Amino acid sequence: MTRVLLICGAGASSGFMANAIRKAGKKRGMEMSVQARSESQLSEYLNEIDVLLIGPHLKYMEDELKEKVRDYQIKVSVIPQIIYGTLDGNKACDLITNLLESGE
Repeated sequence: MTRVLLICGAGASSGFMANAIRKAGKKRGMEMSVQARSESQLSEYLNEIDVLLIGPHLKYMEDELKEKVRDYQIKVSVIPQIIYGTLDGNKACDLITNLLESGE
């Protein structure tokens, strides 16, 4: 089971994206849990996630967030605006799959 945390400023808009990812993942047969939270809650989930997705409006925090999760083997990516803005769960699932398959 892949555990995904999606963060945004207050956790509201990311809830819609998380729901789209869950639906698309279910259709694909992907075993994953997707939670949406505020970036201020990240520290509470460091031991519980495999993938951290960052809302595009928090791109300016990418380096800081990568540093925060560095010791936890968590894959990190900013969700491209085109995926986030259209709530494209399929493309977000592609992003998650690519992150997990990359050796980084």
